[in-house]
Amino acid sequence: MRLPLEAVPNFSDGRDRATIAALTDALSRPANLLDVHTDRDHNRSVFTLVGDEHGVTEALLAGIACARDRIDLRTHDGAHPRIGAADVVPIVAIDPADASRARATAATLAERIGAELGLPVFLYGELATDRGPAYFRRGGPAELQRRLDSGELEPDFGPPKLDPRAGGVIVGARRPLIAFNVNLATRDLEVARAIAGVVREKGGGFPGVRALGLFLPHAGHAQVSMNVEDYEAAALHEIVARIDAEAQARGVAVTGSELVGLMPAAAAARAAGAALRIDGFAPSRVLELRLLEAAPGLN
Repeated sequence: MRLPLEAVPNFSDGRDRATIAALTDALSRPANLLDVHTDRDHNRSVFTLVGDEHGVTEALLAGIACARDRIDLRTHDGAHPRIGAADVVPIVAIDPADASRARATAATLAERIGAELGLPVFLYGELATDRGPAYFRRGGPAELQRRLDSGELEPDFGPPKLDPRAGGVIVGARRPLIAFNVNLATRDLEVARAIAGVVREKGGGFPGVRALGLFLPHAGHAQVSMNVEDYEAAALHEIVARIDAEAQARGVAVTGSELVGLMPAAAAARAAGAALRIDGFAPSRVLELRLLEAAPGLN
């Protein structure tokens, strides 16, 4: 049994119900939409869908076209950095053996976005290993356009100028990651930024962890927002424990955490084993995971 490919497109609207409904409809055919996560403060929606190469590509093209027509970055505000209405569109190989399928699908999608939708496309992840989304997002759309105008950057596909309303699209292929946020009982943005600096890989923290400190005005508190790119190298329960310790050292409490989209079962099982203090616990002890491994034709 060959597993489907996964796509986790991030769109720059988490408030307008009509737009979110239109995106939901566009992304539901011909792929299978599994999850929709919206955030008012981030002003962002994250969709999780699965399907074969054709289904994922066609669904994403429909979703990106919908975002291009409905989301205007010129009037957008939100805590999360972005450069496009359809900001980042990763194709994910659930089975590592499908990495080449994911890369080929992402490359085809990127080319078609540029040619058919008229949006500039920037590659990242396994299609451009030296660049992540943050490379393009720093300074926002205005700074990205300046870099394009100066010749510092050029799109991999599509026109050399950002669309005035919809910006550009960041497309790539990657392994599964966990988008995970930890909320703090403070309005102090600098506390969140300091803790993010401690846990992120770039600051000497956990391997494969990208972290930002954000303030959420509607929720009324600060947050450490993370992408955990290697959940085997950086366990969620260990990251949360470190954030809790760093927060306590600053006189701040952790009020809870938030999962954005879906997460691999192995990561959840590992955290559960630690919380239950089961000696020698591993994902191989989870019944459903063992059944999947034993399914005919899976390996």
